[in-house]
Amino acid sequence: MDEKKISHKTLNKSFNLWFWGALTCFSQEQMQTFGYLASMLPIIKELYPDKKQQQENIHAYTAFFNTNPMLGSVIIGTTASLEEARANGKGIDGETINDMRAGLMGPIAGIGDSLIDGTLIPILLGIALGMSRNGSPVGAIFYIIAWSLIAYFGQRFLYFRGYKLGDKAVDILVGTQGKAIRKAISIVGGMVVGGVLASWVSVTTSLKLRDSSGRVFMDLQKQLDNIYPGLLTVIVTFLCWWLMAKKHVSAIWTMIILIGVAFLGVLVGFFNPGLSY
Repeated sequence: MDEKKISHKTLNKSFNLWFWGALTCFSQEQMQTFGYLASMLPIIKELYPDKKQQQENIHAYTAFFNTNPMLGSVIIGTTASLEEARANGKGIDGETINDMRAGLMGPIAGIGDSLIDGTLIPILLGIALGMSRNGSPVGAIFYIIAWSLIAYFGQRFLYFRGYKLGDKAVDILVGTQGKAIRKAISIVGGMVVGGVLASWVSVTTSLKLRDSSGRVFMDLQKQLDNIYPGLLTVIVTFLCWWLMAKKHVSAIWTMIILIGVAFLGVLVGFFNPGLSY
């Protein structure tokens, strides 16, 4: 019997289904399960011409799945390689594929969230913000184009790398090497977020105390700068960290709280929005 091989056309179709549909039909119950299943359909159809075999083998991809959608493409590529091995009778079954998927979801999510959300996106946004000074639209255009290209071709590279490595990708991502990668990325991500914070976040107060003649005898912001420059920025940053990391407040509610604090601060004169009417 000739060895079954997934065609490049089918691999391309599988990747594009994942890229465009990873979050399709997203729900709290299934997360990315349907996007994953859709990306495997063309592979199952090519490897198993028999309809009954297709129905039996696609069942392995109905289990819960959720990871970082960008780096998750390496799992899809690895799965394609394992499915090809199963079709050729190399001792791979649906349980093995599910075990691999379950084992990679967490590490990939950890690496992806630190590398993409915590490092890459802040860097791109920092560059875009610098280009958008004085109201220029160049920064927004740069970010849209740069992110789109990186997202597509980066995911494509990872998909085909996962397909090429097969089960070797599991050892790389969950072994000692994978732990070192995750630790290094988390450190770099923290440095990048800190750099963006120092460059683009500034919280200051306009509160000034005056005597009976109207002369300012204490400028609170100047006093704070003499003690610790940027102290209010640090306090607000740690407040956000405490709310989200320790109290598990969502990002949306954290932003609402910040809006409320800013609103009250303006009312009592602690903040000055610099608006003129």
